[in-house]
Amino acid sequence: MPDAYIYDHVRTPRGRGKPDGALHEATPVHLATTVLDALRTRSDLDTALVSDVILGVVMPVGEQGQCLPRIAVLAAGYAQETAGVQINRFCASGLEACNLAAAKVMAGQADMTIGGGVESMSRIPILSDGGAWSSDPAISFATHFVPQGISADLIATTWGYSRETLDTLAAESHRRAARAWSEGRFDGAIVPVRDSLGDVLLDHDETIRADCTPADLAKLKPAFADMGAKAGFDQIALLRYPEVERIAHVHHAGNSSGIVDGAAAVLIGTRDAGRSAGLRPRARIRAFAEIGSEPTIMLTAPSFAAQKALKRAGMEARDVDLFEVNEAFAAIPLRFCEALDVNPGRVNVNGGAIAMGHPLGATGAMLLGTALDELERTDRTTALITLCVGAGMGVATLIERI
Repeated sequence: MPDAYIYDHVRTPRGRGKPDGALHEATPVHLATTVLDALRTRSDLDTALVSDVILGVVMPVGEQGQCLPRIAVLAAGYAQETAGVQINRFCASGLEACNLAAAKVMAGQADMTIGGGVESMSRIPILSDGGAWSSDPAISFATHFVPQGISADLIATTWGYSRETLDTLAAESHRRAARAWSEGRFDGAIVPVRDSLGDVLLDHDETIRADCTPADLAKLKPAFADMGAKAGFDQIALLRYPEVERIAHVHHAGNSSGIVDGAAAVLIGTRDAGRSAGLRPRARIRAFAEIGSEPTIMLTAPSFAAQKALKRAGMEARDVDLFEVNEAFAAIPLRFCEALDVNPGRVNVNGGAIAMGHPLGATGAMLLGTALDELERTDRTTALITLCVGAGMGVATLIERI
């Protein structure tokens, strides 16, 4: 079975996902086209070598529908032979797209692929696609559906994470992200987004607050308390977890992932395909895994997916140099570190989604690229990337720097 190698990766900056955000005027296909064009230009890539472009798109409706990746391929001037497809595994879609792109290579069914993702949350709001899980009473009640914020607060309650602990992690995310930007750690990956006249719309992540402190965050009101009480979601969660007396609502906008726009793309191929294209492999994809978990608490699966991927690679958590764990909510990386006995100093060393935001379909591919760049910067070898997923799932990918 051929190995799958990462040859390059790029991402846009993340723009605030509101009408006044810097990327609001950029359509989703424009964001996707931006990163595809950058991959081709940076590598002087013969795009006829790329069999397929797989992009995560979590809200595949409106401007993000109609097989956006194929349209972006055409808009970016790729070879007619390059196909495109979009996939949706909720928050892990961008990483899953890279795993599927790698799987095609490893199965011998493609020599070169691109994985990645795009989400314009300012133009296509979250939950725009509807779905039975949250809207069909027969389904939602039977599966004890609650919104993710309730699940995050349930995790914090179950494992005893205080509001102060969560706010401290959130402030540290901003501090690390600000330091990474000031030291140029993202420079090699960022592709500015330009308008139709070529003027730069955004060239940096828009939501980082370098001066954020736990004291500042302590002033914010819990985001999910009213939802839990008035809409009855606390009681639904407690039906599934009767051992919990009550849910402490400790998450808010400041210690949860930001709503942003952005796109990312990762070039993956065989050793021979890279050699033919004159490219040097930067990392090998050692293993990847997906897993289902209990759907009410929903967000505990990153550790399970990581263990599954590590087992496939014959490794343990202590063998991994760096971790990227998506900061959907502050409780998620805390639980991951406890479950796998991982030093938090090895996790999200350049900040995370609390500081920089979580463009749903693209985040996983962004984290993959961030992990690779940090391995190269620090001369380390292995990194594991993982995200929690709605409806109780997790995805993980293990990479080894070449």
